[in-house]
Amino acid sequence: MIERPITDWLPLTKQEVEKRGWDEVDIVLVSGDAYVDHPAFGTAVIGRIMESEGFRVAVIAQPNWKDDLRDFRKFGRPKYFFGVTAGCMDSMVNHYTANKRLRSNDSYTPGGEAGFRPDYATIVYSNILKKLYPDVPVLLGGIEASLRRVTHYDYWKDALMPSILVDSKADMLVYGMGEQPLREILRLVKKDVPFSSMRNINQVAFLHDTQTGDLREYNDWSTVELASHETCLEDKIKYAANFKIVEVESNKWQANRITQNVGDQVLVINPPFKTMTEDEIDKSFDLPYTRLPHPKYKKRGPIPAYEMIKFSVNMHRGCFGGCSFCTISAHQGKFIASRSEKSILKEVDELTKHPEFKGYLSDLGGPSANMYKMKGKDESICARCQSPSCIHPVICSNLDTSHKPLTELYRKVDANPAIKKAFVGSGVRYDLLVDDFNKNNEDGNHDEYMEQLVTRHVSGRLKVAPEHTADDTLRVMRKPSFKYFKLFKKKYDKIQEKHGLSQPLIPYFISSHPGCEEADMANLAAETKDMGFQLEQVQDFTPTPMTVAEVIYYTGVHPYTLKPVKTAKTRDEKLAQNRYFFWYKPEYRDWIRNRLNKLKRPDLADKLLGSPKKDKPGGGGGGKPFKKKWY
Repeated sequence: MIERPITDWLPLTKQEVEKRGWDEVDIVLVSGDAYVDHPAFGTAVIGRIMESEGFRVAVIAQPNWKDDLRDFRKFGRPKYFFGVTAGCMDSMVNHYTANKRLRSNDSYTPGGEAGFRPDYATIVYSNILKKLYPDVPVLLGGIEASLRRVTHYDYWKDALMPSILVDSKADMLVYGMGEQPLREILRLVKKDVPFSSMRNINQVAFLHDTQTGDLREYNDWSTVELASHETCLEDKIKYAANFKIVEVESNKWQANRITQNVGDQVLVINPPFKTMTEDEIDKSFDLPYTRLPHPKYKKRGPIPAYEMIKFSVNMHRGCFGGCSFCTISAHQGKFIASRSEKSILKEVDELTKHPEFKGYLSDLGGPSANMYKMKGKDESICARCQSPSCIHPVICSNLDTSHKPLTELYRKVDANPAIKKAFVGSGVRYDLLVDDFNKNNEDGNHDEYMEQLVTRHVSGRLKVAPEHTADDTLRVMRKPSFKYFKLFKKKYDKIQEKHGLSQPLIPYFISSHPGCEEADMANLAAETKDMGFQLEQVQDFTPTPMTVAEVIYYTGVHPYTLKPVKTAKTRDEKLAQNRYFFWYKPEYRDWIRNRLNKLKRPDLADKLLGSPKKDKPGGGGGGKPFKKKWY
């Protein structure tokens, strides 16, 4: 393998800065992740954009926050500002399981080692920088800052926290995918405009000190005022009502400015930019990435998150599903930003030249694999839309869900002589492929796509996410009825049978989600057993900031209706729901039967375990072995 010069990466050390002949650094980026120079890692994207605009950028990756803070001082005072991110994940989600147990690994650290970033990393890093360099502006970005930009419930502290701007003492925050506001910030920085005067940029948040005067109006924006942070501390219903406003305004093209009083300050959240155009998103992906981790990590072992995606291609951003538990649309938006075919195929060509490439792409995908090029037929309707989801409770009549552009792109990737197989590793949104749910199949685009997908792009098994079987729970989740998953499986199995394939579906489910009762989980286990699934991996619900489900978990009401929604909250309640998945384990059989009898659902116990007289350890229904295929 040919060694690349160290100057191909953004500098991580003072020596690397000197090798570039720089006498100072313009901007220093501080990240909770190891530095991987790849478009799937936010620090690399932001750093390369800054570089493309003529700025001298250095990176402090996973600094030691416990010692004398030398890592934070190694580049000295930057000319313009510090950029701070916790990394590709919220640091608390990165550190803790749904049961608040400390994780033993970190996928964004060499060797997968845990312990290289603090809890609440954005706050910790920003406070250190403000202490060391009080007069240097700090700009926050990344998913942790983005989803904590307003009063939010923190599951790990079991408390409401104010905007992260308050605790971090930072000067400004960029929310969502940050390229558009960042380019505007950089344009003003070049003109020596101070951060305190950057008040009319879309997609940023900042704190206004009321003692300095009234908040000015900008850009003819209308302003929506939220209940104050202090009011939210006293009134959960007001907090829930706030969330609806924030979610609606975050997913509009013609959005309002949001304000919220917190102490003697006013939090200001400017409206988002319109979704990136094809040219704009191509510009981000086409920057000169090495697509490799920084060489300093070689002796520390591979970075698991990089190993997972190094031979994958991200084709689009955004998700119009609007699932209640998911942060993708909250951060990336509901409108899809798709790359051009030219940009994607160029990246595929670059990957084939990687010295470790063996002919296999691990993923041609995105947040949801099959939303590429999907958008509103009439954008003037989208401009007025306030719905957080384009496909719940039904698919919007204005949404073009044709899979033809994606099918054609798959075929073009397949035609590359260096590609043996290009797999789809991202989850497929199966409801878009069920004719009873998605009527947009007059030209057969669903069938054409599924045939291509199943015969050419499944790596042994296909991941889909029905998430639950109970309609009441699925409505809270903003997911379609389970009957559509059954129809999808029927269609999938028919294609497999036609081609003599055996590629199991792997369905994903969530336990303890708001709206889910214990009997619902038992019924889920019974239904999936009847379909031939033995579930081995189950996700326990985690209330993450800026999601509908988090608001329900904390307040007990749905933010759109303000009506009560029952939620499992105690450890015992959550464990009880989770256990039903493992009906096939002998140690749970007595517990399941006794529990369901107490719930007056012996019928479900018989479905899962067989009738009591024939109930034998290891047996299936009626005491007979479980014969269906185990996935």
